[in-house]
Amino acid sequence: MLNAVTKIVELSNNGNPFILESGETLPRVQVAYQTYGKLNSEGTNAIILCHALTGNSHAAGVQSAKESDSNSCPDLLSEYSLMFSGKTGWWDALIGENKLFNTDEYFVICSNFIGSCYGSTGPVSINPLTSKRYASNFPFVSVRDMVRIQKKLIDYLGVKKVKTVSGGSLGGFQVFEWALLYPEIVETIIPVATAVRHSPWAIGLNQATRDAIRNDAKWSNGFYNEPPADGLALARKIAMITYRSYDSFWLKFGRETTNESVNKYQIESYLDYQGTKLNKRFDANTYITITEAMDHHDITRNRGELQEVLGSIRQPTLSLGISTDVLYPPNEQKEYVALIPNAQYKEISSIHGHDAFLIEFDQIEQLTHPFIKEYIQ
Repeated sequence: MLNAVTKIVELSNNGNPFILESGETLPRVQVAYQTYGKLNSEGTNAIILCHALTGNSHAAGVQSAKESDSNSCPDLLSEYSLMFSGKTGWWDALIGENKLFNTDEYFVICSNFIGSCYGSTGPVSINPLTSKRYASNFPFVSVRDMVRIQKKLIDYLGVKKVKTVSGGSLGGFQVFEWALLYPEIVETIIPVATAVRHSPWAIGLNQATRDAIRNDAKWSNGFYNEPPADGLALARKIAMITYRSYDSFWLKFGRETTNESVNKYQIESYLDYQGTKLNKRFDANTYITITEAMDHHDITRNRGELQEVLGSIRQPTLSLGISTDVLYPPNEQKEYVALIPNAQYKEISSIHGHDAFLIEFDQIEQLTHPFIKEYIQ
């Protein structure tokens, strides 16, 4: 079993602030990351994995030690490490010796993207110019900003070529930006349960979650002393419903009530639990920052028409969809795959909706292995 160790590095920009896509700046940027396997002497055997909204760099291995980020308030990396002590990473079933992303052959990298709250610079970070946490003063970041910072990280690590970039949901957004921003070093891509631009359907759902947070009486325009826990919990409940499916909830909960009350259904108890759990390990400003970045995601922005932009992707591409995904439905993914010159689409058959990319590991392995064998090994 791999050992999950988070490292934090402050990246250099030659003494200059980091300029974001919006034109706003960050005076300093630190990135938390985990790696598995070893980089070869040529720096050419790297694989990059990108996490989703509330995820982090703990993609594989067992969380065994308390970790911390001294530059954040609250220290949610520490909270995460305590909550998930003894637990494996979100794609552990796919990463390791003789697994899909074989650490005997590849150097696997997963970093916490900027704007998040697990060791990388984000709203809970201390602004070096004010000695206070950024809170809602944290500048707008885009998916492209996330990827540009990840590129600085792999430069720091000595990576020259990337065998493939993969990730699900928001992780898939990053995959496409990697292909378009750095075609000279990215050899293949494997986007999973994702989109090339956020649909009005997905934007509307995100707005509802942000409104839940902002309507909390403790919100205080993002400068809260006591977190808006009710708002963040409600945001999580809304999101959790979109992550699953009608059939998934019927199978798991039916119309069963809890042991405590005949008037409280198990699905209600489950959603309450999910809201409480997220409050222990996440930040409301961070949730807003990331969902706004998601809504801004559009690979055509300042590049051209969709057909032209997708047609410029020359890397062999495997896109995995999920049969019951209501956030990024299969038809949406099939449409963009048809516009990429060397792309193929395969589908995960699951009742679990969007979250199937974090559940159906056997299918992901079976669907992806032939692609890796043909284009990567």
